[in-house]
This record gives sequence, structure tokens and C-alpha cells, in this order.
Amino acid sequence: MDLRVSITQIELECMLVDDDAEPKALPFPLLEKITDGFSDKLEIGRGGFAVVYKAMLDNGIIAVKRMSNTYMYEKEFHREVECLMKVKHKNLVRFLGYCADTQGNMGSYNGKMVMADVQQRLLCFEYLPKGSLDDFEWRK
Repeated sequence: MDLRVSITQIELECMLVDDDAEPKALPFPLLEKITDGFSDKLEIGRGGFAVVYKAMLDNGIIAVKRMSNTYMYEKEFHREVECLMKVKHKNLVRFLGYCADTQGNMGSYNGKMVMADVQQRLLCFEYLPKGSLDDFEWRK
């Protein structure tokens, strides 16, 4: 596993076309940029714990799953990343990387300025353009 978090957009684009590329830690500013600031117009799915965005690259598209309630589910996020890092199969959507970013932000609370840690937890996958699995009728 590459512990370097300075991956660039060009490196991410190379990963997209290289089926043997290992998932990497991805910087939050890069994911924010390629989703146009997590724009509503790029939202492609929503669930109880995450919103999924289409992220535009020069040579393709990826799906970025932005988790919510990250403080409550930190262990689950780590476990999910660990499992996704190990799994590689032709019938599964390819896992490209993850972001586990925490930044201190100043804000007002009860009339005082306080510093609060804001966690960003994201998962990045290959984008499949044919819609959601919910759209398919499974036959026995």
C-alpha cells in the first residue's frame, strides 16, 4: 500500500486505465476538484450513509462515495477500506482509492470561537455508466 497522499489527477487517470493499479490514498482537494465541489448536478446516488458523485477526469469518469456521520462509523470505514483493498474480481466494481482527511475548522459555538475537527471519508470506484443495480430485474 502506498502511504503517500500527494497523488495527482494525472496519476489517478493512469490508474483508471491500468487494471493492475493498486488502490491509493487520495487527497480531499483532488476529489473536491473533480466533483466540482461535490456539486448537486454531479450527484448520481444517495443513501442513508453516503452520497455518490460522478467525478470527471480528462480520460474518463469515476464514482466518488462521500460518507456522512463519519464519527459514528470510523471503525466501519476502516474495515470497509481494508476489505476493498484486498478484493479484486472481474465481476466487482473496481476500487480505486479512499480519502481519510481530517481538518480543523474554526466556528462559533455558544458565543465562543472553537476549533472542531471535520472528517472527510470517501471511497472511489470505477464508474459504470449503465445505471444502478436497482434498475436490473434479477431472474432465477
